[in-house]
Order: sequence, then structure tokens, then C-alpha cells
Amino acid sequence: MIGRMRERVVAACDGASKGNPGPAAWAWVIADASETPVRWQAGALGRATNNVAELTALERLLAATDPDVPLEVRMDSQYAMKAVTTWLPGWKRNGWRTAAGKPVANQELVVSIDGLLQGRSVEFRYVPAHQADGDRLNDFADRAASQAAVVQQDAGSDAGSPEPPPSPDT
Repeated sequence: MIGRMRERVVAACDGASKGNPGPAAWAWVIADASETPVRWQAGALGRATNNVAELTALERLLAATDPDVPLEVRMDSQYAMKAVTTWLPGWKRNGWRTAAGKPVANQELVVSIDGLLQGRSVEFRYVPAHQADGDRLNDFADRAASQAAVVQQDAGSDAGSPEPPPSPDT
């Protein structure tokens, strides 16, 4: 396949925190060409904030996918998306300080994500959460993260876990 770009992989990631901070978890899902979930993973984080859960979800997704294959990442967290696309270059220039001179929150995760993004093609797409006709993959990741946050157990397709249950709030 040399000289030919591989098909882009479409994925979604999401984090959940029940209480913010509270019992938290992350999840990602990878789809096939028809946008049907084919591979997913969710992980318990113990007590953490929503932002930590969202960033961890992205970090785990990037670590689990082939860096040579273009990736589309759908997420409903404005914070996590802006952190790694809009704000990151300035934070790096400022020695990991915000415009106000404060240390960047969740710096370890942002640094790790920055490293995972190097030299690969990743397109971020913001999708609104909890829409009746919303993005199917984001909904899947949202349900998987919520479930893992509540039960504080890891799950996923590799573990033979059943598909995450429907959201109580839909």
C-alpha cells in the first residue's frame, strides 16, 4: 500500500464524572466504514474531574490507534478539544503556563496527547452531546464512559463486554 493514503478511521471518545469530581471513567469507540462500532474500550478512573476523564479518553484512543492511519475524532467536550488544538501551542510557548500565568491544568495528560499527535493526521470534530438524533459513535462512547464511571469497572470489545446500556437520561 505504499504511496496510497489508507482509509481514514472514524472514532469517538468521551469521559464521564458523576459529581465532577466524583466516580469517573473514559471510553473510546472505533467504527467501520458504515459507522458501526467495531472496537471499544472503557476504563474506570476512581475519583476524578470531567476534564481529566475527557482528556484520558482522547489519550487512550490515540494510543490504541495506528499513527499511520488518518483519524477523525468526534468528541462532545469543548474543553478537551480546545486544549489540544487551540490552546496547546500557546501553552508550550509559555512554558506550560496559561495566558494568566497559572500552571496548565492536567498538564501531564496534555503533554502526553501532544506527543501522540506528533506526525499523524488527526481531524477533530465537535459533536453536541445528548441529542435525540445525535452522533451514534459519540453516544456509544458516552454510554460506555457513564457505565464504567458508575460501576468503576473496565470494559471493552477485547474483554468481550456487552454493548453499553442505554443512557438513563435519553
